Amino acid sequence: MSASEDGGRARYVAIITDGNGRWAQSRDLPVAEGHKAGADVVKARLRDAVELGVEELTVYSFSTENWSRSAEEVTALMRMFSERIIGETPELKAEGVRMRFVGRRDKIAPALLEQMDWAEAETAGNGTITLFIAFNYGGRAEIVDAAARYEGGGEAAFRELLYAPEMHDPDVVIRTSGEQRTSNFLLWQAAYSEWVFRDELWPDFSREAFVASLSEYEARSRRFGGR
Repeated sequence: MSASEDGGRARYVAIITDGNGRWAQSRDLPVAEGHKAGADVVKARLRDAVELGVEELTVYSFSTENWSRSAEEVTALMRMFSERIIGETPELKAEGVRMRFVGRRDKIAPALLEQMDWAEAETAGNGTITLFIAFNYGGRAEIVDAAARYEGGGEAAFRELLYAPEMHDPDVVIRTSGEQRTSNFLLWQAAYSEWVFRDELWPDFSREAFVASLSEYEARSRRFGGR
């Protein structure tokens, strides 16, 4: 299918998983409970993605700006992230998921870095789907870090210096919670991605909402600057 025709099946999908805190607050729950619910939804939608033919799923789990949140929230997030890696990596490995973490490695505790490296190594041989987890990630930071090492050669050479040069440009980026911003997410990779904005808070983002988002993408026409 040419670039000027309908979008076709979405093979590469990225999601800004927004709204965990508001979901918790609306239920008089601690914010940490919202993040736990959101992590459960990531796992559920990952399994849906496999069934729907998605080959790469990228989720925005923690940005370079999120360090500005309260120490209590950041500590809870780091603890949960560690627990999820340890507890779920064997399961994801068995399901054929390849895990890749993209983002800066500074500020992250050495023990957590070891767990991230372990999860990547454990799942490196899998090919059912690749789950890119944007953690301590910022699109500007990624470009700045690549530019610091760039010695010329054009876009292809520059792309090789990004955090995950093997990542395909997303066909579609989905953002939940009603917000309509890019929020420093995949600024290089999403230059020509379609965007779908959903009103659901992330913990409420169901399989049906996921399917509707992909259907909206598939109905669009992508021209990539052409006619």
